[in-house]
Amino acid sequence: MKPLNTDHWQYYYAKPVSTGIFKFQADDFQVVEDLGYSPCGEGEHQFVFVEKTNTNTAFVAEQLARFVNLPLRQITYAGRKDKYAVTQQWFGIHAPGKPDFDFSNFELEGVKVLKQVRHNKKLRTGQLKGNHFTITLRQVLHPEAIEARLQEIEKHGVPNYYGEQRFGVMRLNDMGEVQRGGNLVMAERMVNGESIRHRNKRSMALSALRSWLFNEMLSTRLEQNKFDTIIEGDALVLTGSNSFFINGGATNTDEQQDAQRRFDAKDVCPSAPLWGKGELVTQANALALEQAVAEQNSEVIDFLSQCGFDQERRAIKIWPSQLEWQSKGDTFTISFALPSGCFATSVLRECVETLSPINRV
Repeated sequence: MKPLNTDHWQYYYAKPVSTGIFKFQADDFQVVEDLGYSPCGEGEHQFVFVEKTNTNTAFVAEQLARFVNLPLRQITYAGRKDKYAVTQQWFGIHAPGKPDFDFSNFELEGVKVLKQVRHNKKLRTGQLKGNHFTITLRQVLHPEAIEARLQEIEKHGVPNYYGEQRFGVMRLNDMGEVQRGGNLVMAERMVNGESIRHRNKRSMALSALRSWLFNEMLSTRLEQNKFDTIIEGDALVLTGSNSFFINGGATNTDEQQDAQRRFDAKDVCPSAPLWGKGELVTQANALALEQAVAEQNSEVIDFLSQCGFDQERRAIKIWPSQLEWQSKGDTFTISFALPSGCFATSVLRECVETLSPINRV
């Protein structure tokens, strides 16, 4: 099987000329979760709003379970947040019949409980509106180019790539070369027949593999100049929803033109598959494009088809909202909001080449 590389994925605009150091310190990457609703104040679920610094979401859940003396399965969260950052997110504690927990003595390095409120429904994975990001770049070269690119992004959006953190930590080898993320390496081993018994590691590897194939599909549309154009048979996702419909209009028909107008107005968006068992839902030219990519990655396709996933769809484009930026000296700050499941690093990728502190001269 060929290596699962990531360095060939196409840019929407062009490879950025700007560079900047990313995550020099924890608060250079700040994330605030937006559930899209406010807890109602009553019920058997106790929601706690937590700020964590350089700490893993799953680890915080484990420590909360230990503190309240409940099984881990009764601690939930809507989504995992980056470890190397300052992030704020909700955790749900299912504790029927119990009084409010007192977190005044909860001590965990890098973690603060900011708020506590009851709710009448469970906090479930994926049930959030999105996240707001504030990113600080340091030792920036060509800040004017970042600003120009952000102006384009504000109008035209960016590819909805899965970000680099999905594929695992990238490391430098002895030659100074960036090595592929560990999750992808594990995925390769699994496709090649190796069994990974650690449940969490297996889950991360499978997620990385599925995301890698999605990015391959998206990159192919960019390469073929079909990213901003609705093609016959596309599965069009309704903005803000998981629902989609098939574009059956042939080229230059009223139906095709109407679909393109809705895409330009950010009402619908073409999608690419998150691979699983079953048939692709696309038709005609869109189906042919996806089948061609699938045939080039037959081992990945066969493996994912046997892993119990269902076929799903994900929009190929996102439009950041609340986009703002500020340049001061060689420091550049960007803030924006994205829907649930979208990656801030995919926005950064289009406007600046980010360097980690270990890369700087």
